[in-house]
Amino acid sequence: MAYPGYPPSGYPAFPGYPPTGQESVYPPAGQYTYPAAPGGYPPAGGGSFPAAPPSTGYPEAGGYPAPGGFPAPGGFPGAPQAGGMPSYPGGPGYGVPPTGPGFGGYPQPPAQSYAGGGPAQIPVGYPGGQAPSPMPGPPAAMVQYTQGTIQAAPNFDAGRDAEILRKAMKGIGTNEKAIIDVVSNRSNDQRQKIKAAFKTMYGKDLIKDLKSELSGNVEELILALFMPRTYYDAWSLRHAMKGNRDENQTVDYQKAQEDAQRLYQAGEGKLGTDESCFNMVLASRSFPQLRATAEAYSRIANRDLASSIDREFSGNVERGLKAILQCAFDRPAFFAERLYYAMKGAGTDDSTLIRIIVTRSEIDLVQIKQKFTEMYQKTLATMVASDTSGDYRRLLLAIVGQ
Repeated sequence: MAYPGYPPSGYPAFPGYPPTGQESVYPPAGQYTYPAAPGGYPPAGGGSFPAAPPSTGYPEAGGYPAPGGFPAPGGFPGAPQAGGMPSYPGGPGYGVPPTGPGFGGYPQPPAQSYAGGGPAQIPVGYPGGQAPSPMPGPPAAMVQYTQGTIQAAPNFDAGRDAEILRKAMKGIGTNEKAIIDVVSNRSNDQRQKIKAAFKTMYGKDLIKDLKSELSGNVEELILALFMPRTYYDAWSLRHAMKGNRDENQTVDYQKAQEDAQRLYQAGEGKLGTDESCFNMVLASRSFPQLRATAEAYSRIANRDLASSIDREFSGNVERGLKAILQCAFDRPAFFAERLYYAMKGAGTDDSTLIRIIVTRSEIDLVQIKQKFTEMYQKTLATMVASDTSGDYRRLLLAIVGQ
């Protein structure tokens, strides 16, 4: 952002700085001295700025102090703390090593050169004595992101941490304390680097080694810490949804009768609805068992189970329960219907189209295609071809087949 009165190409360099041949890099802290002339830099690592000439200082109003010609912290991004140096976007600032922390605790990218071949210079005051308008502080989301209990470790060395973990698991017994000390004091990004370093150094999978040495809740916790965030979210969703449905294909007709009676009493047979009963039966019984239960329900209630779900539920719960029931009776028909409505009418629900074709391509897409033709008197390939174009169409048709 340009400010009134600033030269468009930056500030002129001080005489003798930087040294010849090193115009494009920052000098190591403490190696070069700064000029002692008015308006010069204080020694690297601290000090205060000299007072600005009276004609260029800022007024007290608006949060800008008169001494030094710089705005107070919080009023303008990059403002210095008392006695310190300001930080600049893209680097930690003068007097701070490139690997050190940036202003305000925010991580900074590596130091870099500025246009013109030399580092940007710091003005003592703004020409003309005019202060720029105050700038907003960091976004709230960024502030919240720095409030975690775990922060990236300074002076991080992935190889050193990999060696600590290797020693903690090598030989008889496991040094759980050493493992905990590492994983609880490294950010998720740093843990991913430790995994890679462990593989490079020892030719072993760190996760497999941890699983062989740990057990119970501490195993689950440590493995969760080593998963990339998005992987852990996906794993959690999968873990929450799998493993509860009985996959036994043998039908227990007595249980089907009991479940049908239970569902009737939880819905049609009472005022109000016991949602938990419907959820328990439909989410835990095998599909063959659910078919037997639905048939028994029709005899008890004089209407089919899907109709009762329509009458007793609404919204996402209704759609979810009916989807389970549809899959129990005819899974290819369920997916054929979803594909049809993804392409029917104006526009195409491409995400649904892609998800179903990809996920069912190695399972039952042949049966889905057959059911699609029976239900809608046109082939799935024909409808895909009419709703898509270009390479997208060619790839979908290659998966679907003619």
